[in-house]
Amino acid sequence: MITERGEIDMVTRGRAYLDSLAGRRVTVVGLARSGVAAARLLRTAGAQVTGTDLKPLEALGRVAAELQALGVRLVTGPHARGAFDGADLVVVSPGVPLHGDQLGPARARGMPIIGELELGWRALEAETIAITGTNGKTTTTALTGALLAEQPRPVLVAGNIGTPLAARALGFPPDGLVVCEVSSFQLETTDAFQPRVAAVLNITPDHLDRHGSLAAYVDAKARIFANQTPADCTIVNADDEAAEALARRTRARVVWFSRRRPASHGVFVRDGWVAATLNGHVEAICPVAEIFLRGAHNVENVLAAAACALWAGLAPEAIRRAIGRFRAVAHRIEFVRDRRGVQYYNDSKGTNVASTLKALESFSERILLIAGGKGKGQDFEPLATAARGRVGHAFLIGEDAPKLAAAFKGASIPVARCPSLEAAVEAAGQLAMPGDVVLLSPACASFDMFDSFEHRGDVFKKLVERLE
Repeated sequence: MITERGEIDMVTRGRAYLDSLAGRRVTVVGLARSGVAAARLLRTAGAQVTGTDLKPLEALGRVAAELQALGVRLVTGPHARGAFDGADLVVVSPGVPLHGDQLGPARARGMPIIGELELGWRALEAETIAITGTNGKTTTTALTGALLAEQPRPVLVAGNIGTPLAARALGFPPDGLVVCEVSSFQLETTDAFQPRVAAVLNITPDHLDRHGSLAAYVDAKARIFANQTPADCTIVNADDEAAEALARRTRARVVWFSRRRPASHGVFVRDGWVAATLNGHVEAICPVAEIFLRGAHNVENVLAAAACALWAGLAPEAIRRAIGRFRAVAHRIEFVRDRRGVQYYNDSKGTNVASTLKALESFSERILLIAGGKGKGQDFEPLATAARGRVGHAFLIGEDAPKLAAAFKGASIPVARCPSLEAAVEAAGQLAMPGDVVLLSPACASFDMFDSFEHRGDVFKKLVERLE
């Protein structure tokens, strides 16, 4: 709660924390989806809220009108003044860099700064399962939610998956289970956040343009279990070297998952089955053949989700039933259509090299790859090397298409520079032969050409459906 001096008690949760916000002055920085959810929660709790965004007021459109109707004071534009005057607390959206100029005045005044994830978690009393990793966290979060739907407790799936935690925190019952996808951007603005289960799927270089270094990115990921105790659980990928190393930093009990070897305490693949050893004996869960999702990386996602479900007390037969029903999440190696024997897949969530590598490994067919966008300072050489022998032609779009082209040409892979995603889809469609796969897996962020990876994927699907 907030003390009389404006400091934050990091322990209080639920109703007591919400009561402590009444009458306090809180500035919300960034008025996209997360910021709007935070502002709504704070106003419901009775806080005096100022919202600030680099966009001018007119650019916020309907959002501005909705917030003003709630009584939120808006201070907008790149040179806005007074946004932090008298604030007791600052709540920052994940898209706002913690050490950027926008938060400079708050840092200079020593104001407590938390993220929307932290705010939402403090407003809850329910147990939380938090899932992070460079790749696979959305699929694993969605699958874990689907598995837990097999048991009677209320389940909330939220976080980076699309629904801000703050948007659903109010009114969610204390006896429920929250499954929360958490990104490095969200984790770096946590303080008291303490999930009962923290899952780390993998760690590969990403968002280095934001974090500055791989070490800083890893440190942000490690905050997922910073407040855990030996009574909590950390689920870690034993096949990922960086994740395995990160496990040494948790105080919680570690449950391993591996598709390569059995674990003495964990979930693994053995003789073509997903199995678990958690109580001293092996329990078979389901055949790997019953996993509908393509790719070895999705087997790892299933292992992690199964570990979360077993912690919650779900029986193996219920886990098997839900795994067999689960289909790919939108924009993650999502099947779009078969056109004259050519299969089209949407992997717009492939926003980094490691993710696109996993997508390439999911297919034995010849791939016509559509890639490119905002590269976030990545090295594309590993992607080009892995594409040799798998990718028959690369169609490149966006800001970092020249860098991708140089890498692919160095690997002797034919490339075509395309001015738009539409041009790339048309070119790939003309070149594709029966038995080929046309795969959108950009290895880059979308913001140079689209509003989000979802927007990019939706445009791709519409273009593919329009092909004659």
